[in-house]
Amino acid sequence: MCSPQEAALLRVEEVFLATLDRINRQVLVPLLDAEPSDPQGKECQWLLQQLQKSSQQLWEVTGKSLHSLRERLRHPDAVGLESVLLLCSAEHVLQVHVEYIESYTNCVVVQAFQKAAKWRSEYWRVQRKVLRQLLWGLSSEVSVGPALVQVLRQPLTQHVKQYVALLLGLADTIGDHHPARELVVHAASLFGNLQSFLRQALDQAVATQALWHTLSSRLTDALCTPAHRLLQDSQDIPLMVTPLRAERVLLFDDVLVLLQGHSVHTFDLKLVWVDPEQDGFHLLTPEEEFFFSSKNPQDQAVWQWKVTQAVCQALRGKKDFPVLGAGQEPSETPTCRSAAYTFLAEGRLRQATYEGEWCRGRPHGKGTLRWPDGRNHVGSFCQGLEHGFGICLVPQASEDKFDCYKCHWREGSMCGYGICEHSTDEVYKGYFQGGLRHGFGVLESAPQLPQSYKYTGHWERGQRSGYGVQEDSDRGERYIGMWRADQRHGPGVMVTQAGACYQGNFRADKMVGPGILLTEDDSLYEGTFTRDLILLGKCKVTFPNGFTLDGSFSSGAGSGLHMQGLLDTAAPPPDPSSTCKRQLGLGSFPVESRWQGVYGPFRDFVLAGCPGDLQEALLGFCVQSSRELRKSQEYLCCERTPPDDSAGRMEDILEEVLRYREPAALQQYLTKALGSSLHPLGMLLRTLMLTFQATYTGIGANKHLQGLAQEEVKQHARELWAAYRGLLQVALQRKGQAPEEEEDTETRNLQVHGLVLPLILPSFYSELFTLYLLLHEREDSLYSQGITNLSLFSDTKLLEFLDVQKHLWPLKDLRLTTNQRHSLVKDKCFLSATECLQKIITTVDPREKLEVLERTYGEIEATVSRLLGQEHKLPMDDLLPLLIYVVSRARIQHLGAEIHLIRDMMDPVHTGGLYDFLLTALESCYEHLQSDDMHRLPSHRDSREPW
Repeated sequence: MCSPQEAALLRVEEVFLATLDRINRQVLVPLLDAEPSDPQGKECQWLLQQLQKSSQQLWEVTGKSLHSLRERLRHPDAVGLESVLLLCSAEHVLQVHVEYIESYTNCVVVQAFQKAAKWRSEYWRVQRKVLRQLLWGLSSEVSVGPALVQVLRQPLTQHVKQYVALLLGLADTIGDHHPARELVVHAASLFGNLQSFLRQALDQAVATQALWHTLSSRLTDALCTPAHRLLQDSQDIPLMVTPLRAERVLLFDDVLVLLQGHSVHTFDLKLVWVDPEQDGFHLLTPEEEFFFSSKNPQDQAVWQWKVTQAVCQALRGKKDFPVLGAGQEPSETPTCRSAAYTFLAEGRLRQATYEGEWCRGRPHGKGTLRWPDGRNHVGSFCQGLEHGFGICLVPQASEDKFDCYKCHWREGSMCGYGICEHSTDEVYKGYFQGGLRHGFGVLESAPQLPQSYKYTGHWERGQRSGYGVQEDSDRGERYIGMWRADQRHGPGVMVTQAGACYQGNFRADKMVGPGILLTEDDSLYEGTFTRDLILLGKCKVTFPNGFTLDGSFSSGAGSGLHMQGLLDTAAPPPDPSSTCKRQLGLGSFPVESRWQGVYGPFRDFVLAGCPGDLQEALLGFCVQSSRELRKSQEYLCCERTPPDDSAGRMEDILEEVLRYREPAALQQYLTKALGSSLHPLGMLLRTLMLTFQATYTGIGANKHLQGLAQEEVKQHARELWAAYRGLLQVALQRKGQAPEEEEDTETRNLQVHGLVLPLILPSFYSELFTLYLLLHEREDSLYSQGITNLSLFSDTKLLEFLDVQKHLWPLKDLRLTTNQRHSLVKDKCFLSATECLQKIITTVDPREKLEVLERTYGEIEATVSRLLGQEHKLPMDDLLPLLIYVVSRARIQHLGAEIHLIRDMMDPVHTGGLYDFLLTALESCYEHLQSDDMHRLPSHRDSREPW
């Protein structure tokens, strides 16, 4: 059975549907027939078109609802009440009604009906009878405009009222256990709310329309928009505003307007913050701050409540339903929000548009700042200033050229690590302070430029200052030394592509005072030099053969170099330590102070307690490739390797530091940490590798810099151990544990040389070993010639030549083939020892190289013991010739470089021990193989004679 309320709903919808049809045909269609030409008229025409669309949608949904009701009444047993559209799709029906109400009130606000009536005034005088038929109680004295307003309002108001009454009645009729009861109650509640919403919307629209009559035409033109709804007027409830002293305050649902004379100050509610106070309330906006108060506390409370609700409604992006503030009781406006704003006041942000997150009237959080001239900044902000990581594009005068700064910022200026690509194709990677390059950084020009250069070193206030390395590709030079105010100043070393190496003092980018020059042929020049390394004035030249030239040099225009002096041909050969093996730079740049710009940020990071949010700013970030770096300019992003959760990642790192602090696990932990580009220790190591390569590769691969490089690697090991200790102390502090005691020098040196140095040496080995090769090239050449000569001997002949006692010859180990004699066998004696020694070049760790040497010694003794049938310890007199034999058969290339690198890099704890003894023995073999005896051997034919 169907209830009477259902039948009544059917009749109500039939009447409403017919009314909507008549309104559309007799009112809306004629209203749209006019073709206004003025902008205001066109706006009204567009609003009427939107109203017609909303009316059509309302007609369609009412028709569907009517159809579902008819089906229900025809087949009450087959079709349940819950299938009625008004109940099962109540939210959709409601939304269509709301859209119609908004379209209608938009027309009311701008008086669209009154304006449209004027366009066809004669037509509407004739149609007055039609309007009376659509309305109840229309007075004949009412003009056409207000009549149109009533025609489009009255049927909807009556219809919603009937809906509410019938739905409430239906809810009472069907009982509590009816399956559709919840749907009916819900629909009744929705349309009850719609009734309140409609009432408020109409009141606001009428009040807004009435407002325009109280304002001047200029103000009306500035403020009258269809979307505006007046919520409060200070003429109704008085309000005082300071410091502006506004004459009138208008609160709309989207903006706050302050009128002062002919000036209009408009503030987007999305960017208004309300701060309540005892005697009033503050309003914060992006550029201004106002204080609102009233003599009547109740009036002040009304204003504060309405402003707060209006701001919250604007931020939600839709009208409160059913009325302003319904279901929302915020005591204050949200502190943080997202919005866009264009700054107008004078200052660095004038005409810039910020879009992003805000906090209490200031850009705060993630956002984008754009200026009209094309400048862009995308990144993090704090209290209105760039703060944190950000990317800034600055266009240049030339087309499609710009500077791109991917940096960390602090209080509006670049501070911390950044990568900057300039329109000149220069790229800077390093640290900033106060917007200027400051600290460690690398500036590199495009390689294809005719005068390309690269500077790796320290900066101060935007200028090269302190220790740094610059390569000038155009001149084929590399300068290693001190800088001041962007000029070479202080001690420095200059290396040329021709192999020359100069050391002296510089002032204001010029060489001053005496200096020394070492050329590739090991000549030594001492005196004063020009920019092009030409002697000038009193000088001394020491030639490789020992001859010396002492005198004065001068140059004339176009006449070459003139010299007056004494040539001494009787001088003894020069000391290699003062010429061919002389090391430059030692003492001029103390190793502890060379790369403080790299170590310093890590120390700052540790002193700050290793905060994850500062890790990038202090330790740098990684970009995968230069191609990605340039691509990121276009999309204003930076593909940084570290993930966003820096704080969480730092917590994990510090946890691991504590977990693996025991000696047994420490080496494994450090290996992993130093190998990771995301770990602070790994990041530090990679920066140190960069400085090492910038100094000692290419032009810098000069034998006179070997000492400089060797002590630098050791210093890096010390600093990395100190960095680990710093992380450990922070980890202990976070856990509330007592810090570890300060290490004594002996303990620290044991860890540095025994643990850290072997772990980091592979990172520098290629460049470092190259310097050792160059430094010991002459000795290695003599050694190679010696082992080449010895390779002509058979095993027995060589053992005899080296005076190895015959009872130590391992002839019984040799298995001869038919017609083969001992005297013809080569590379078979002491084979296991030879193969063992050859493994010395398979590792870069000095300790492992010494272990190879120890095993080689063991193999020699084991072979001798087997021959003698008893354990036998070889005295030095017997060991040395046997070791020379094994070394000559192992044929290790660059053995001198290997020996000296082991000696320089081995753990001092081994000094005076077995490893030291064995290395000394190997050094003796190496020197013996260079001796003249090895170069005055019997001819090849003699060496083939039978033993």
